[in-house]
Amino acid sequence: MTDKISERIPSAERREQILEAASRVFGERGYFGATTDQIAKAAGISQPYVVRMFGGKENLFVGVLSRSLDRLLVAFTRTLEEWKAEGSPAAPAAAVVTDGTPVAGGHGEIGRRLGLAYVNLIEDRGLLLSLMQAFSMGQDPTIGAKARDGFLAIYRLLRDEAGFTPEQVRSFLAEGMLLNTLLGLRLPDEYGRDEAATELLECTFRTKLALVLDVAAESGGGVASAAASAPVATAKAQGA
Repeated sequence: MTDKISERIPSAERREQILEAASRVFGERGYFGATTDQIAKAAGISQPYVVRMFGGKENLFVGVLSRSLDRLLVAFTRTLEEWKAEGSPAAPAAAVVTDGTPVAGGHGEIGRRLGLAYVNLIEDRGLLLSLMQAFSMGQDPTIGAKARDGFLAIYRLLRDEAGFTPEQVRSFLAEGMLLNTLLGLRLPDEYGRDEAATELLECTFRTKLALVLDVAAESGGGVASAAASAPVATAKAQGA
C-alpha cells in the first residue's frame, strides 16, 4: 500500500493497522530484533510513514504495549461483567493457612472463565509475547514504567472485581506467565515429538490446546503434524 493510498484510510484505522503489524513483528523478533522497516513492510506502508505517525521504535512499542494491555483488560472486564450479571456463581474459595503460610483457595467459576478469556487472546500471538517482552524490560524508564502500571492494573482488577485474595491473584498470574513462557519457547512446535513437552502442553492448555496448536502452525512453526493431532489432544484434555 502506498502512502498516497493510505492517506485515504481514517487515521484511527491506519494506526490500528500499524499496531497490529508491529505486535506480530515484535512478538516474533523481540524489541531489539525488530525494526521500523520490518514493521512498515508487515503493515504494507512505507517506513517514513510509520516514523511520522509514532516517532520511533520505542514509541511504537509503547503503543503496542498499550494496545495489548487494553485488549487484556477489556476481555477480563467483559468476562467479569457477564459473571456478575449471572449472580457471581461459584465465587473464589477462601484462602487457608498451612503452617502459618497463606495458601490460595480455588479460583472458582470466575477463575475458569478468566483463564479461558486469557487463552482466547492467543489468537493474537503477538499480543501475549509483546506483553512478556515488556515485563522483562523493567530497566527501561519508559517501557518499564508502562509495563509496571499495566501489570498492577491487572492485579487490582483481579483483587477488587473478581474478589481474589492476594494469594489467589499471585497463583492466577503465575499460570498466565507460564502460558506466555511456553509460547515464547515455541514449545507447541514440539507437541507430539517430545514426551515431556506434550505432557506439559496438555496439562497447561487442556481444552484450548487445539487452538494453541493451530495458531502455532499458522505462525510458521512447522507443526503441521502437531496441529493435525489437535482433535485427539482436545479429547484427552476434556477427559482429564
